[in-house]
Amino acid sequence: MKPLLQVRNLQVTFDLGRHGRLTAVDRVSFDLGHREFVALVGESGSGKSTTALALIRLVPLPGFISGGRLLWWEDSEREPVDLLQLSPSQMRERRWRDIAMVFQGAQNALNPVMRIAEQMIETVRAHHPMPRGEILDRAARCLRMVRLEPSRVLRSYPHELSGGMRQRVLIAMSLLLTPRLLILDEPTTALDVITQAHILEILREIQEQLGLTMLLLTHDLAVVARTARRVLIMYAGQVVEEAPTEALFEAPYHPYTRGLLQAVPTLRGDLTGKRPIPGTPPDLRHPPPGCRFHPRCPYADEKCRQLEPALEEVGGRRVACHHWQRVLMETPVPEPYR
Repeated sequence: MKPLLQVRNLQVTFDLGRHGRLTAVDRVSFDLGHREFVALVGESGSGKSTTALALIRLVPLPGFISGGRLLWWEDSEREPVDLLQLSPSQMRERRWRDIAMVFQGAQNALNPVMRIAEQMIETVRAHHPMPRGEILDRAARCLRMVRLEPSRVLRSYPHELSGGMRQRVLIAMSLLLTPRLLILDEPTTALDVITQAHILEILREIQEQLGLTMLLLTHDLAVVARTARRVLIMYAGQVVEEAPTEALFEAPYHPYTRGLLQAVPTLRGDLTGKRPIPGTPPDLRHPPPGCRFHPRCPYADEKCRQLEPALEEVGGRRVACHHWQRVLMETPVPEPYR
């Protein structure tokens, strides 16, 4: 069966004028299948959000998509549509109808001087002419999906709602045009632990109920363990590992993935073995030669410093590391997220 979206060698570049050029997303390739819940994980600045914005062709200036293909399969019987070849008006029609995105920061994403009802109406009418009453009926159904009371929320201004409620309003708004792919950029950031758990539960219910494909962008591995079925690990603008969630937590192949798992503190168990990844991510205006992780990697040798590893298929997963066998031979990382 064909996937819903195939990303092939996607590249996003920022022209910084006299400061040179920065490649924020570098030859990224992955598939998103039908009804899948996939997580894209990495530190701040790894390229997660830029990748997501490229999928809906909303990369902010001075950035631009400098290469690659975004193959959207309407169905398996027809040839895919390359989203990068569509005109701006054609792509605008597909946003929120085929692909929707919940942006990071609920308070900033909502207009503070408009009631929620008017923002819902404006969102739909930007894509489809539809009677006001029909839009409000649809908005009420979407709000109930995220466990909000429509009669109260629709007449409210954003400041009258809590942070968790505003986040759920954004999720409801993204569902108004029944997209097939929903991108979620750090949907639980700045929320308390109880509210985070509530929103994650709602997302799982929505995904199962509507049969959506979801792409979750996060740096929180605990969130990944509770939601995603497959994980993409991103470092310095590149995908360095891809695996089913359970397999990744049981035995990471890439030293960066291993470092992420070892750095996370837990409520139970000995914390003395926890170690942050040394160093900082590279300056992408001048990335290091060879493997981009080698300045921070305990396994790095001369080969790593000179030769960039390819993202190769290894037993049903992908990894870009010259020494993944050595990483695998290390003591498995405990599973603190179950």
